[in-house]
Amino acid sequence: MTLEGQLLDHKSLRAVAGKTADWQEIVKDCIAFANATGGRLLIGIEDGQDAPPADQQIPEALPDTLRKKLAERSVNVTVLPNVITAPNGGQYIELHIPRAMAVASTTDGRYFLRIADQSRPITGDEVMRLAGERSVLSWETQTNLHMPRDAVDADKLAQLLQNLRASDRVKDSIKEKTNDELLDHYQLAQGPSLTSAHLQSMLFCLAAKFYLPELRHEFE
Repeated sequence: MTLEGQLLDHKSLRAVAGKTADWQEIVKDCIAFANATGGRLLIGIEDGQDAPPADQQIPEALPDTLRKKLAERSVNVTVLPNVITAPNGGQYIELHIPRAMAVASTTDGRYFLRIADQSRPITGDEVMRLAGERSVLSWETQTNLHMPRDAVDADKLAQLLQNLRASDRVKDSIKEKTNDELLDHYQLAQGPSLTSAHLQSMLFCLAAKFYLPELRHEFE
């Protein structure tokens, strides 16, 4: 099962359809993701489920409606909806929200930030700090080298993941994530590619192996 967290959230199709639509809640989550490192909303998959209902079909006009409704209610937020057909035949919308280059907000001036699995309101100094960070490109999260996830040493990756799950500093809810979800959570990968943070960590390990003999056994 795909766990919700820093980069992912589930929403019922009812949240964007008909009289049950809750656009303010959707906007809040999109702003929070945009002000953090980006993320995805899986619209049409209920909490605690890993697939949509088998008979669920996405109305053809809904992706455009999403773009319009969110654009009317937010500032500096980009959304990229994509209709996905699950193996069981049901459909859902994967809504990708990239990291905003300027601080994202509602049109009436409210700000949110994704922290763990919550979209939390921020005010005052927190907004100012966020604005200062927007002018700095997050090098660690870039994937411009386009190195695929499977370009890592499988044994060393397995050891890294084992160490994370064995650490008493890592929450149980994090340890339950799949391998790919752990890489996403620690921003070592985004989409199909490794991030610069992952490559930086690999370079550190390589340097330690050759220049710090007393640490060599950690990387053998």
